Amino acid sequence: MTQTNRAPGAEAAHPHDVAARLERLERENADLRARLAAVSDGTGHTTTAAGPPVARHRWRGAGAVVLVLLGALLAPAGAVAAWAQRQLTDTDAYVASVAPLADDPVVQSAVAGRLTEAVMTRIDVGALLDDVETGLDDLDVDPRAVAALSALEAPLTNGVESFVRSAADRVVSSDAFSSAWERAHRVAHEELVAVMQGRGGELLQVGQDGQLTIQLAGMIDLLKERLVDRGLGVAASIPTVDASFMVMQSAQLVEAQNRYGQVVALATWLPWVALGLLAAGVLVSAHRLRTLVVAGLALAAAMVVLGVALAVARGLYLDALSGEVARLDAAEAVFDHVATPLRATLRTAGVLGLVVALAAFLAGDSATARSLRAVAARGFASARTWGERRGWTTGPVGLWLGRYRTFARGVVIAVAALVLLLAADPTAGLVVGTTVVAAAAVALLELLARPGADAGPVDAGPVDVRPAPSP
Repeated sequence: MTQTNRAPGAEAAHPHDVAARLERLERENADLRARLAAVSDGTGHTTTAAGPPVARHRWRGAGAVVLVLLGALLAPAGAVAAWAQRQLTDTDAYVASVAPLADDPVVQSAVAGRLTEAVMTRIDVGALLDDVETGLDDLDVDPRAVAALSALEAPLTNGVESFVRSAADRVVSSDAFSSAWERAHRVAHEELVAVMQGRGGELLQVGQDGQLTIQLAGMIDLLKERLVDRGLGVAASIPTVDASFMVMQSAQLVEAQNRYGQVVALATWLPWVALGLLAAGVLVSAHRLRTLVVAGLALAAAMVVLGVALAVARGLYLDALSGEVARLDAAEAVFDHVATPLRATLRTAGVLGLVVALAAFLAGDSATARSLRAVAARGFASARTWGERRGWTTGPVGLWLGRYRTFARGVVIAVAALVLLLAADPTAGLVVGTTVVAAAAVALLELLARPGADAGPVDAGPVDVRPAPSP
């Protein structure tokens, strides 16, 4: 009988060993199925397709949609309210909006025209000629020469008006005018608050039809001095002129005046309510990263809608003033300058929404995001290996970063968020700059972090735990 040769150390599998292996494989298969259900559910708890948790998650999804939608709808109103509050209560913000108007050629031309008109109403060329005629009569001057003076009234009037306008143009283009304009508006802003509270003011008034005007008495005094210096001595006898220049006209100013307290209170809380609703929608959702992408895009879309609405409001505002004001181009310049902070706010919020949506997408579990993270992880690993082969290593610091990588990422993100939240005047540039710096810090962290000896594979995002198909 031939004896069967066996490899050294090989033994027949005992039936009990086979049963134990099968049992272990079944447990692992069940565990994999449970993990797959937990990942697809997004909660970490196993659920069934027909059980109560599914209905609960449907309610959570519906609640998240409602909250995000409400937040996106309130975001434009919050931006407008915050802008209105700053213009009404913050003197520096108000002056920053209107001070550049002093250097705008269109506004300078309109103010010079208004100054010329105010001065010319106080210079009666006809009366001056009558005085001259009386004096000539007393001197027995030829009556024909005296009568000829009457024909000079119109040319003299035009000449004086041209002279005054030339001086006014020089006044409004001078540094003294810019300083006087800014100082007048700074002082008048306190009166604006008084007007909005119904207490009235001297320099700034809101008319019944919503005209916001500023007094030009101080600037007319400056013009009178320039006219006297240039030889028009009659300007010295001009009394104090009660003239004004309309900064803007809007029926909403009267409504804001009547509801000043409510406007301030609403502007204080409405932006935070909008952001709170967006955040609540993300927290309620069973798929938070996906919802965060939607919330960011919804915020950006809301700011686009606000920009379109602002353009439409600009057109309607100018149409309403057509035929009502002498210089429609000046009204257009005023609107653009006053609305500049609001445009900056909507750009900042829109860019922030896009940045949040992009970050949430890259951190999500989509195939594209996982592929991008895997490519980045391999790139960092290759760069780290290349450096270590040449003796460049981060040592214990790199091992610590590798162990607490998630915590370090959270610190970077938290610092970036604090920079944006605590900024006195956040801008789109600040959002982009902060994002770039934070992304560079995270990239540097990934490059410096060294996996420990017992570390598993590089974390490239959620792992596909679906069980292999049965043979």
